[in-house]
Amino acid sequence: MRFANHMITENVQVFWAELQRGEFISDAAVAAGTYRKQGTRWVIANGGVRPRRGRGLKGRCLSFAEREQIGLARAAGTSVRSIAAQLERSPSTISRELRRNREISGGYLASSAHAMAYHRASRPKPAKLATNMALRAKVEQDLQKKYSPEQITGRLRIEFPDDPEMRVSPETIYQSLYVQSRGALRRDLVVCLRSGRALRRPSRKPGQRKNRIPNMINIVERPAEVEDRAVPGNWEGDLIIGKQNQTAIGTLVERRTGYTMLLHLPDGYKPEQVRDVLAAKIKALPELLRLSLTWDQGPEMRDWKNVSIDAGIDIYFCDPHSPWQRGTNENTNGLLRQYFPKGTDLSIHSAEDLDWVAQELNDRPRKRLAFKKPNELIGDLLLQ
Repeated sequence: MRFANHMITENVQVFWAELQRGEFISDAAVAAGTYRKQGTRWVIANGGVRPRRGRGLKGRCLSFAEREQIGLARAAGTSVRSIAAQLERSPSTISRELRRNREISGGYLASSAHAMAYHRASRPKPAKLATNMALRAKVEQDLQKKYSPEQITGRLRIEFPDDPEMRVSPETIYQSLYVQSRGALRRDLVVCLRSGRALRRPSRKPGQRKNRIPNMINIVERPAEVEDRAVPGNWEGDLIIGKQNQTAIGTLVERRTGYTMLLHLPDGYKPEQVRDVLAAKIKALPELLRLSLTWDQGPEMRDWKNVSIDAGIDIYFCDPHSPWQRGTNENTNGLLRQYFPKGTDLSIHSAEDLDWVAQELNDRPRKRLAFKKPNELIGDLLLQ
């Protein structure tokens, strides 16, 4: 049986718990030891509904981490009783695990053992709406009338007061619509719900969801002279992201000259990592070229106030989903993809590699600059 990440329920439940606390998918995925795209897959596969499996485990079942320890210990020739003592488990538990979840060859591999245990524990009770055709037809009929699940449940009690088989809870209706594995109701009926959402979204209390960037200053407050590029020293910034959203390179582009600088982020792009590298890069500039920086609302800029104070530069943030407000930077990022293709590991590039790429871009003539080079224009400014 094939092993998959969703079988590690202790990690999956951490992910869903973080989502319900108000975290974004990317942050919840990090907490669960995975990446954003994997977290998105979990959300889609479950229709946005937190799975019950693995919730409230009391330690009775072996975890994947424990199975890995068992596999390593057996490979080293450790006895069953010694393994049990290391894991603080009963020797019979370890013995039963090695007997029931061994491979055909007789060996023990943690991933295949966990997959076998996962499938063996899968004893899904047939959904009521999948076995009761009359109830299913009635629910589908009422959904097509745009009744809410709560209204359907209430009407069933009135129309079938003496038939307990014609009872269903609102949550069962929602799960039958959204959770693929239950498959009782037609998926296309979600458009009949008031929200019409293809995925269920977790309910949050007002103010529960944290702000990515606290107390940010919107681009509308940026001085008017920045817009016409008349004054040098106004920058636009962003990240280009690598394979599986694990690596990144920071980009800084001066609006008037198109001069480009790249930020080396070999260890990731968490806020504290971007903060220190960005501040250091900006401080290397003379003061006349440190007027403003415009960035998008990415969570990597959580510590923007520290950067602003440390580097002595005003920082503004674009509106959501408005890349044209950083048009110079977006265009430059497109040019950089010639050197750093999408889907590649960006951490393999050294700081010297990034400086070389930036120098090559800055030595290109630009039509917008009457075919002058950013290097030439920035040099003229430094000589003033």
